[in-house]
Amino acid sequence: MTDSPIAFSGARIFDGEAFHDHAALVVENGRVAGIGAPPAEARIVQLDGGTLAPGYVDLQVNGGAGLLVGPGTTAADLGTICRTHAQFGVVGLLPTLITDKAEITDAVLAAGATAARAGTAGFLGLHLEGPHLSLARKGAHDPDLIRPMDEADIVRLERARGTLPHLLVTVAPETVTPEQIARLARAGIVVSLGHSDASYEVAAAAIRAGASMATHLFNAMSQIGNRDPGVAGAALDQGSVWAGLIADGIHVNPATVGIARRSKNGPGRIFLVSDSMSQAGTDIESFELNGRTIFRKDGALRLVDGTLAGADLTLDAAVRYAHFELGIELGESLRMAALYPAQAIGSERLGRLTPGSEFKPVWLDAKLNVRTLPTP
Repeated sequence: MTDSPIAFSGARIFDGEAFHDHAALVVENGRVAGIGAPPAEARIVQLDGGTLAPGYVDLQVNGGAGLLVGPGTTAADLGTICRTHAQFGVVGLLPTLITDKAEITDAVLAAGATAARAGTAGFLGLHLEGPHLSLARKGAHDPDLIRPMDEADIVRLERARGTLPHLLVTVAPETVTPEQIARLARAGIVVSLGHSDASYEVAAAAIRAGASMATHLFNAMSQIGNRDPGVAGAALDQGSVWAGLIADGIHVNPATVGIARRSKNGPGRIFLVSDSMSQAGTDIESFELNGRTIFRKDGALRLVDGTLAGADLTLDAAVRYAHFELGIELGESLRMAALYPAQAIGSERLGRLTPGSEFKPVWLDAKLNVRTLPTP
């Protein structure tokens, strides 16, 4: 970007809340200056239709480009994963480490700190999904690596938070105490409930202690029952909770998504995640996870026993599915991929194209495919 204002014209503009037709998006020094008539001194970039919207934010990305966050992950690998998902409209993401050994967690946290210091484009911090989970709802996580949280774990996370823009930790509330959750929340760590077989009461106590999110809603958690609404019910009932959702037609039935959206108490909202693995941006048909083979077939990633292991999904595809298959209004589909996840981690610089916000857009065609924005 140059110092002179640039006006992007010719596309419908979605600012994160509302659409603007027949208007220009004015950018100055890398930030949005306004939406409306371009100033006389602005350089005009004429777009041939489509929608200009806030770039997507993905809070659960296990990998991409053939790389999986885990043993041997470097800061350069994290940058590669971010660049891979950028082609799918993602301007900010949390590379996600699933349950692993303490020394692997330490190494990934160190790589994340290096990536943060380097200002790696698209890197928002890290998501640690485990190892403090429920064996009953382990999913594809290695049961031999699941363990209780101890003092060393808490200290590790507190120290890591000081080196990362954002840190998200998924825990099962029946294995992590409310006191531990409160301590993590006080340190500025986003605590999410997932891979849990807890009752509604146990989940609600964790939320009162400071947990503010649910990881891949309905998957790997206790379901809504007539006498116990479970973790899924707590996520929908408790207004402070934001809930990630894998929208691919495989992880959650469309009718269930509709019921969840209609019943979700706010201000917390349901947002989209990809839960993508190393397959993103490649044509690979299988890969290894903790010594086990994950097979890619029929739009899903599964262990040999059929257990889902992440998703064969990218966030642009999730937006298309939400809008065209689930019938979610376009603006809401876009909010679920940008504004809501940004709000869920407390980011004020992403999810909007309003005066003062960073100019990190996605340009979409009529089918919501990502287009390459012309360089001014």
